[in-house]
Amino acid sequence: MLALICGLMAACAWAVHDLLVRKIGQEAEILPMMLVVLASGSVGLGLPALVLGDWGQVSAPALGYAAAAGFAYVLGMGGLYRAFSLAPVRLVAPILGAFPMISLGFAALGGKAVSLAEIAAVLAIVGGIAVVALSAEGGDTPLSPPRRRAAILWSFAGTVGFASTFWFAQEAARLGGALPAMLVPRLIALGLVWGGFVLMARPVRPALRELGGTIWVLAGMGMLDAFAIALVTGSASLANPEYAAIASSLFGILTILLAWRLLGEKVTSVQWAGIAIVFAGIGALSAQG
Repeated sequence: MLALICGLMAACAWAVHDLLVRKIGQEAEILPMMLVVLASGSVGLGLPALVLGDWGQVSAPALGYAAAAGFAYVLGMGGLYRAFSLAPVRLVAPILGAFPMISLGFAALGGKAVSLAEIAAVLAIVGGIAVVALSAEGGDTPLSPPRRRAAILWSFAGTVGFASTFWFAQEAARLGGALPAMLVPRLIALGLVWGGFVLMARPVRPALRELGGTIWVLAGMGMLDAFAIALVTGSASLANPEYAAIASSLFGILTILLAWRLLGEKVTSVQWAGIAIVFAGIGALSAQG
């Protein structure tokens, strides 16, 4: 139950993050955005992790899992940002929202006995997310086949990246402590994005200056992102840690509810039905945990 609560809290943080992405993501370049989000989150995690983390118990396998989580997170984050820059929510969200199935698969590979009730609950969550996204009201510009294919591929990359990040980070936390497992993947991801600038022979400072005032919004997004990742990673020591990753997939649903409540965006009756299915799935998982 505690892991489920951590996942729901992470989903709330990512919902606010996603609401901000929707406002600035179409205007700013992806690589500078990722750099600021990762850097600000690393600053937020750095002091607590360095002061309070038990670095003496960090083993080589734990570092290996943490490094893998960093690589996977760049894939997930890049897939998310790129997919939303190419295609509307109704195409991208159902694919990105499917990562709970991969998380449940990782749990099974790790030796956990997955019940039929858990599978049914996760299918309800994934199906509800798909219903909400696919029933979004229109205004979308028709996509060319190459653009649609690219968006689908980037969405799948994001799905695999996020599910892998959560599993690798939780394994790192289990073997070497939660705080190091939160900070090391983020530093690895930050280094990889910085390396992207180097490979492209592109100066960092001009790219950041082009972000203008949105750099402070991105810094806040980085703090929210780091908080959410910390909640999911820290669930490694709880019962059913995969529930945190599964529940965190609600961020898309919560973003729609925030937009409805704060921005006055319309939620259709079909979407309300999908939202009800999602929360029924969460309730069923809660009964299992």
